[in-house]
Amino acid sequence: MIMMGKVCAILLLCLVVIAMPMVQGIDESPQAVAEWFEHLPKMEEKVTKLHFYFYDQLSGKNATAVTVAQANTTFQSPSLFGLVFVIDNALKTGPEPDSTTVGRAQGMYASGGLKEPVAVMTLDFVFTSGEYNGSTLSMSGRNPILDPYREMPIVRGSSVFRLARGIATAKTYLFNTTTGDAIVEYNVIVLHY
Repeated sequence: MIMMGKVCAILLLCLVVIAMPMVQGIDESPQAVAEWFEHLPKMEEKVTKLHFYFYDQLSGKNATAVTVAQANTTFQSPSLFGLVFVIDNALKTGPEPDSTTVGRAQGMYASGGLKEPVAVMTLDFVFTSGEYNGSTLSMSGRNPILDPYREMPIVRGSSVFRLARGIATAKTYLFNTTTGDAIVEYNVIVLHY
């Protein structure tokens, strides 16, 4: 019975991997990427602006951010220093719960400030609908969560956003002090080919 479950999981993974290029509309094979690089000197750089809301849900049975590590002193620290989360948060078009989901934020963040709340974030914005379906943008940076606006670098991308670099600006839209749940508004500007 356990072996049958493993076989089903492998078959499902194979179907997802085979179907992915059809969903994305961009050929990501090694040959296609090499050809894309050959044409790179002739390509013009584009600027793309994105706006979405990041739903960070730490509470409830459908939590999208879970604690995976903490230091022995984390809960004695005013900033929860050493607390580490792994996330798979929804990205939506608006702050309302019934807004359209356009992607996921997948990765991790850790409380990295000894005296002030700072989230050190490494995550991918994975787009699952529209013209950017199947594309990603990677963000890695320091997020001083109490500041009204926070700027973090976009360091790379994939598919439509190959060789992307840019800036993500975050602003907390809603924060529940009891549960830790938050909705954060993101404005992202990237250069890519």
